[in-house]
This record gives sequence, structure tokens and C-alpha cells, in this order.
Amino acid sequence: MPSLLVLIFVIELAVQLINSIGAATINTLVWRIATSLPFPISKQFAEQRTKQKEYLAVRRELTATSSQDQFAKWAKLRRQHDKLFEDLEKKKSALDASQATFDRYLTTARLISTRGLQWFLPFWYGREPMFWLPYGWFPYYVEWFASFPKAPIGSVSIVVWQWACTGMLTLIFETVTAIVGLAAASRQKQAVPVAGAGKRPGATASSGEKKEL
Repeated sequence: MPSLLVLIFVIELAVQLINSIGAATINTLVWRIATSLPFPISKQFAEQRTKQKEYLAVRRELTATSSQDQFAKWAKLRRQHDKLFEDLEKKKSALDASQATFDRYLTTARLISTRGLQWFLPFWYGREPMFWLPYGWFPYYVEWFASFPKAPIGSVSIVVWQWACTGMLTLIFETVTAIVGLAAASRQKQAVPVAGAGKRPGATASSGEKKEL
């Protein structure tokens, strides 16, 4: 089943990417993309940004206005400031509630499409061979383990293939992470200036001569 082999590999790759990047980071990124597309959420987000710009403009003008010399203008700006602040808080609360709902639906969809399939596919295709091992190349206990738990002896089961994909991808991701960490550490060491590197040549000798004098 080549298509099922690829599907299992893609699911395990997605799980590793999610674990490496972080579910919260992915939710935030998808939320930003959603707010930039022509969806009702993007309209709500645009209204909130417009209201925030108006609030900041009135706030700057209010700060620049004297409450003693220009009391009438200051009082008018103060009322506008308070009203805009109240509207902005309401829109922010509504937007936060929309984002929380969006995150909840996105998390549910992600869990179903990754963790759910990780459990469902081995259960449903537990008896199906993914591919067959060359006949007579491996001892019986290897063939039995490769077919665990319910696939025919001599074949590789979906569970073992899933384990193999998980182990290989975990090793690759850990190796890449270690290489990136070592590269970042070496760059930081190179960026640190060496002590005494900025001293002029002969400075030590001249100081020694002064001590002798």
C-alpha cells in the first residue's frame, strides 16, 4: 500500500513539525493569516485597528492640550478619549474571544488530523501488510516482530512502519537541532571580543619602562 505508507510518513512528519515549532506558535501564525484574508474575522480585526489609531490620535492631542488654558477643548477631547477607550476595550474583548474560539477549533482539527489518525489507521489497517520482506533473508523472530501485531508473517505491519517513521524523523530533527545549536554557539563565541585585543603593541613594554624609571 504505497499511498498508506506515504500517508503514515506525512502524518508523522506533521507531528514532528508541530512538536518542534510549537502548537501555540502555529495557532498564532494561522490566526494572523486568517486576519489578513477576506474573512469576517479580518473585518473585525481591521475595525479594531482603525479604532486603535483613532484612540492614539486623540490621546496624543489630549496630551498636548492644556487643561487650564484650553479647558473646553481639553474636556471635549477627554470625552472622546474615554469613549474611544471604552469602544476599544469592547472590540479587544470580542476579538480575544474570537481568537480563543479560533484556537479551540484549530486545535481540535489538528488533533483529529494527527493524533486521531495516528490511532485510527493502525487500528483499521492492522491486518494489512505495508510491504513484504525478502523471503528467507531474516529469521523468524525478525519477521514476527516486523508483522506485529496482526499483519501476516513476513510482511511489515502499519504499526512497525509507524514506529520506524517516528524514530527516523525524531533522529533527523534532533540532529538538525543539535547542528543549529552548535552553529549558533560558535557564532556567539566568535562575536565575543578577545580580552586585550584592542591594546596597542608596545603598551606593555612602555609601562614597564616607566616602572623602571
